[in-house]
Amino acid sequence: MACFSLAILVPLLSAAQQTTPPTSHDPTTQTQSHTPAKDPAAPAQTPADNNKDKKSTDPNSQGKVAGTSNDRLFYTLPNFLSIENTEQLPPLTTKQKYAVVARGTFDPVQYPWWAFLSAISQADDSEPGYGQGWEAYGKRFATAAADGIIENFMTAAVLPSLLHQDPRFFQSSKGGFLRRSEYAVSRIFVTRTDSGGTQFNYSEIVGSALSASISTFSYHPRSIYVSTPTNPHEFVKSDRTLGNAANVWGSQVGYDTITIVVKEFWPDIHRKLSKKRKVDTAPTVLPKTSNPLEKP
Repeated sequence: MACFSLAILVPLLSAAQQTTPPTSHDPTTQTQSHTPAKDPAAPAQTPADNNKDKKSTDPNSQGKVAGTSNDRLFYTLPNFLSIENTEQLPPLTTKQKYAVVARGTFDPVQYPWWAFLSAISQADDSEPGYGQGWEAYGKRFATAAADGIIENFMTAAVLPSLLHQDPRFFQSSKGGFLRRSEYAVSRIFVTRTDSGGTQFNYSEIVGSALSASISTFSYHPRSIYVSTPTNPHEFVKSDRTLGNAANVWGSQVGYDTITIVVKEFWPDIHRKLSKKRKVDTAPTVLPKTSNPLEKP
């Protein structure tokens, strides 16, 4: 999965920037037909107003929580803590950190995702202490949901609030593929502080370890005897072990690393897809003919 996620990013690095060449203008040849009429009652529009209007029309420029975005990875997955424009952004308050994490964690798209993970777990019979059947599937769904909720809040709300770290990912968009990939991976270990400095990312590393420990040792299956077609009294070992917690921790950090690399290149992919969509939906203009019945 990691190789696939990284492979799709190589051909989609950055959208080409289009520039409009300046047109020559002779002030001595101005005529009234080329000069637009001005309304004396209308206030003059300043460059700041132009930037404000441009920002207000961008759906991803401002999220429901101030200082966040409305972005979604591949138009689906919540990506509210990724910021492309990093200029003069104030730090998030504790309330804002919890609000944006809650918004992304309980987004409607999360529920089918948890259902999908539960179905895979059921098919693989992972954590066999749950057994099989709809009751077992419900337990796996609750476990998947609880794992995601605890991990999201610990790494992006609880520890960032306590340690005054910024849970947002500030996209670089500078350099080539390797340089930007290195930057994205480094954000797993280095993060911004609320004061604007840099610090070891305790929120991610320690937060994911705490969430893995909480989930493993609180509600995952204990050792149990189950009945199987070949053994009516089979002993199933407990999943509440230090090794299992370490595996969950490593999986969470690995998944977050892949995700943050995708977040770094998503603006470029988004612009590529938007440009292609405009080309595909452009109307076809047929040449005019003198005879309406004549085919062009």
